[in-house]
Amino acid sequence: MAQLEVGSLASGEMRLVEAGGKKIGVYNCAGRLHAIEDRCSHDDGPLCEGDWEPEACVVVCPRHGSRFDLESGIPMSLPAFAAVATYPVSVVDGVVVVEVPD
Repeated sequence: MAQLEVGSLASGEMRLVEAGGKKIGVYNCAGRLHAIEDRCSHDDGPLCEGDWEPEACVVVCPRHGSRFDLESGIPMSLPAFAAVATYPVSVVDGVVVVEVPD
């Protein structure tokens, strides 16, 4: 499980956290929180280092440009064709909690 203070993640921002031995990108899309594994399904590169589109809730892989939906992890463009893991996010007592299975 990963945690960070909700105040440290304003709308349009992303934070990289570690949980369960994985790096996870936590994104705030206009108040909606999403968590996705920092691993492009195309070549296992660092997905969350890429640009992202807060208004569309999409992250773009910096290596080959595949776009991924942050809610579902499903790729929206090639060369990626497999989904990336996403994780449930909640806010408990002002703390953002990402549930990552062991």
